[in-house]
Amino acid sequence: MPTADAVLVLTGTFDPTADLVIEELNRRGTPVFRTDTAWFPSRLAVAAGLDGTGAGWAGTLTTDRRTLDLSAVRSVYYRRPTAPEFPEAMPAEARSVAAAEARRGFGGLLSALPCRWLPPPGRAADAEYKPFQLRVAAESGLRVPRTMITNRPEVAREFAKSIGAPVVYKPFTPIRGTVGGRSVAVYASVLQGDEVEHPSISTTAHLFQEWIPKAHEVRLTAVGGRLFAAEIHANSEAAEVDWRSDYDSLTYRVCDPPPEVAKAVLRMLGQLELPYGAFDFVVSPSGEWTFLEVNPNGQYGFVEQATGLPITAAICDYLEGADPA
Repeated sequence: MPTADAVLVLTGTFDPTADLVIEELNRRGTPVFRTDTAWFPSRLAVAAGLDGTGAGWAGTLTTDRRTLDLSAVRSVYYRRPTAPEFPEAMPAEARSVAAAEARRGFGGLLSALPCRWLPPPGRAADAEYKPFQLRVAAESGLRVPRTMITNRPEVAREFAKSIGAPVVYKPFTPIRGTVGGRSVAVYASVLQGDEVEHPSISTTAHLFQEWIPKAHEVRLTAVGGRLFAAEIHANSEAAEVDWRSDYDSLTYRVCDPPPEVAKAVLRMLGQLELPYGAFDFVVSPSGEWTFLEVNPNGQYGFVEQATGLPITAAICDYLEGADPA
């Protein structure tokens, strides 16, 4: 049976954040069609046509259990879909061609749907570049740390010297993997002594920033013009540098961003053309807010669970077509 007036959820098989949104949409009686692009083409079929009248693409997405009418999609929640999967027996060259065709054909068809996206994939991909978001944050009126990007150890040393304070190294992208059978991750770290000019810096681009003294940090989640902010208090040495490294030590408290910060956040989202952003700030002992980064599709469930902030409801309101606040 076709699913009408539905929210299309694109994400991987295991995604607790998407589960929160789907459960709320189900509670509201809003039809949901969840799939992963990895299911294409073996478990997900597409058939869509354009008749040249300006009516747009008409057709279906079909699994072995359900069918989605593409013309009835009201919005798309673009979470964390994974790449299409092809038979292992397919030659590598053929898989490469098939993957490119799937990306431009199947992915292109989805991007052509005239509906609301949270977030728009292209805009989200652009916003994930830290140099870009730092520039836009500063232009929007947010305070940002002094920053250096380099692959020259001597430049890193001179930057640290000019700062006259501790320097933090941050990876540009989340780095996680397995080494010797153990799961490892690279988080922000405060550099000591010779680490600031380590020869390995020359191997690729590195991002260095001044260390901002902190009373606490803030995760501010923006959804369609609505802002939900929570203080994050670190209670371990590791979490003091990067709270993601030790969730068990964290405590949370609902807060309100200063008016000038709230206005700058909304201005930044407008510049990025995004309806959603998970912003991270450092708040100094004197109460000054400093922007660290924004994730255009960041996790929020841990904040909602700890504080009761109605972020899931706001996301569902947006997906159902509510006008931004």
